This record gives sequence, structure tokens and C-alpha cells, in this order.
Amino acid sequence: MNGTGIDLSNGREDIAVYFKPNPTEQTFPLFQYSPVNIQGPGCLVDPSEITLTGCSCLSYTCISESCGCLQTHGQSYSSNGTLVNINVSDIGHSTPVFECNALCSCSDNCSNRVVQRGLRLSLQVCMMSNRGWGVRTLQPIPCGTFVCEYAGEVISFEEARRRQIAQRFEENNYIIAVREHAGTDSVTETFVDPAMVGNIGRFLNHSCLPNLFMVPVRVHSLVPRLALFAARDIDIQEELTFDYSGGYKNQKPGQLHFTQSDAANQASRTVQRKACHCGANNCAKFLPSDVSILN
Repeated sequence: MNGTGIDLSNGREDIAVYFKPNPTEQTFPLFQYSPVNIQGPGCLVDPSEITLTGCSCLSYTCISESCGCLQTHGQSYSSNGTLVNINVSDIGHSTPVFECNALCSCSDNCSNRVVQRGLRLSLQVCMMSNRGWGVRTLQPIPCGTFVCEYAGEVISFEEARRRQIAQRFEENNYIIAVREHAGTDSVTETFVDPAMVGNIGRFLNHSCLPNLFMVPVRVHSLVPRLALFAARDIDIQEELTFDYSGGYKNQKPGQLHFTQSDAANQASRTVQRKACHCGANNCAKFLPSDVSILN
């Protein structure tokens, strides 16, 4: 342990994930650290399985004129690895991001390999004044920079529903549901739960005016990795936050959170809302929650 805390990842990241214990809270969060997604209950595809084809580029870094990956999926990163062509104000309609993968013959330093390189920033998990655990950066972060993944168990809709129904109101809900629309009738759903197995992303708090935004990124598999990028230049010591609703314009603020009023009777539910303490001028007053999982 040093002045910034212990390494929460226990060496599973290339750079230490600093955890600063709270003097009044001696217990560490109980979970297994994993820097990437793992296959959870109900998930039919192993996220680590390589299912995408690769390019045949032999250069140090791929260029759009000759790279099969870039020609098929487009160029998402600049030469220094920052995200380009992303409309932060309408992130729900951004184009898909595909990186070069393990079957590609290009260099590991190719500019189209960003999320797969893992954590590259010095971040710290610490106790926030009124929001429990949170994450702050120990270095400045330029706009468009990849910050971290929201990694955990990839689970099925049925398992996500089961876990939410069994959850008590005072417990934190970590499940993120990402729905990607490709045409009028094509919807891809991904459910990630880092409650028991996850990475530093599980500690990120919600904000109605966040400095991070989430983008599904395909690397080796069609199962997306939920990558968080800087929505603006972020100063050192700032808390890192993202919008749990995904920032979609049709998302209704303050959606209701359902919890069991009687654990023995799943048909009996009361409606409660969890307050949002982000402090933003546009705060919706309640945390967003995807109640469609419970329908």
C-alpha cells in the first residue's frame, strides 16, 4: 500500500487500480476482480471466444485504404487512440465500434486497438461524501480518451430479471442493459452484472451531467465490451461518472425501481424510487432504472 491506496485488481490490470480505504468503513467491497467480461448464467456465447474475422495488414498500424476491418466497420479512433465521430449529445444513435482483433496480423500497437489494451489511466476508488464508493482520476484525461470498461458477468434477460426481483431495495443494482438497434426490427440486448465479478467500472456513480459516456465496442467477439470514454476534458481529482440510462433521448428520467415488499410472494411488489445525489443542475432527482426487465 502507498499514499494512493492498495491495488484493488491485485495485479490483474497492467496499471494499479488504487483503492483508498475509508477510516470509518473498514470492510472492502466483496467481489472478484476481472478486467474483462466473463460468461455468466444464461449467456450462450463465451465473451472470450474469438468469433470475428481479422485483417491481413502487416503494417505497424492499419489504414482505411487497405485494412479490411476499417473498410467494413469504419474508423472509430484517431491516430492517438481517441474516439472520433461520436455525438455525445445523442450517444444512443452512434455508429458501432469494431477493433482489430486476435486474428488480425497488424501490430499490437495498431491505432485500431484501444479498449483491448485495458486500463491505462491512474484511477482511485474512494468514498464520496454522500454517494458511497466512487472513482476519481489521479491524472488529467483528454476528451475522447478510453477510460475503463464496465466489465462483469454477461447474463441472459431471464437471469437479469431473476436477480432484480430477488434484490432488496437497499442493495445496489449493478446490472446494465444495453440495447442496440440495427434497423426497425433488429435489437441486440446485452446484460452485464459486475456485482459478484467485475472491475473498477462497478464503482462509477451515476450523474445526470456525466463526464463519461458508454459505447459498446466489439473486439474479438460479437458480445460487446461496454467501454467508457471521456465526454470532455477531465481535470485531475475529478470524480468519474456516467449516465446509467445510457443517455438515450427517449429515456424517461426518474423511472421507477421495483422491489419486493414480501420476499415470499413475488407477485406482491411495491414501487419505490431511489434518490439521485449527483448535484447537477439538470438532476432528475431519481436514479434511472430499467423496469422493462421486470415486465
